[in-house]
Amino acid sequence: MKIHAIASDSLGVRSLSVFIESTINIFIDPSAALGPRRYGLPPRDIEYATLKKYKDIIRNLSNHTDVFVISHYHYDHYDPNENFYAGKKIFAKHWKEKINYSQRKRAMHFHERFSKISDIEYADGKKYEVDGVEISFSPPFPHGNEKTPLGFVIMTTVDDGTERVLHASDVGGPIVESAAEYILSQNPDVAIIDGPPTYFLGYRFSEEDLKRSVKNLLKLADSIPKIILDHHLLRDLKYRERLREVYEYDNVITFAEFSGEKINMLEAHRRDL
Repeated sequence: MKIHAIASDSLGVRSLSVFIESTINIFIDPSAALGPRRYGLPPRDIEYATLKKYKDIIRNLSNHTDVFVISHYHYDHYDPNENFYAGKKIFAKHWKEKINYSQRKRAMHFHERFSKISDIEYADGKKYEVDGVEISFSPPFPHGNEKTPLGFVIMTTVDDGTERVLHASDVGGPIVESAAEYILSQNPDVAIIDGPPTYFLGYRFSEEDLKRSVKNLLKLADSIPKIILDHHLLRDLKYRERLREVYEYDNVITFAEFSGEKINMLEAHRRDL
């Protein structure tokens, strides 16, 4: 198995996009976006150029994809303007169950557009085998803590017999203990996790939720050989300071570090650009 960390906040865009090569090619959350406002400022030209770069990469890889996965319907994970889902096998978050109002509208648009021309499985809590690769999906977990208005996401585990990879999209830490327990239960060799949204600390993200995230991440870092922690966390210039205890483990890295690239937190640096 070969894991490609395609796009993420450590690479300059909002995303947690991963392409997995095995006997089949699996593309998880093939999208990217920009924060419309940060520090009261719109995206800068370099951000738009970086977004175009990764959108082009995603489109190119879609031509080599056998299976798409959509963990939820936020536009940095699912792109409503793309047609590359047509005619493909798609495992997606259920469009009616455990879903908030805004995502339900987006999911309905996706269903209406592709259900008759693609092979869609709404995969919440289910397990499949495709050409010798086991792909299993978690039950829906909160997009953040238990009181989040942002809805739910599903996690994906891919096991081809040589390596076991888990993609934990937008669990925000994980904050919720049951989400951390699920990740541990999957016994992954590599866990790709959305880190806590510490850039909202004291506003939409509490000190208590930060403590929960750190506690959960310490458990995960103690058990999982490699953790790729990125996305919301990498919108905070002080992310390593906030998670100091977690970064005492040398198995916790970003998408950029996993790919051998320089960390490029464009949104977090928007005031300076």
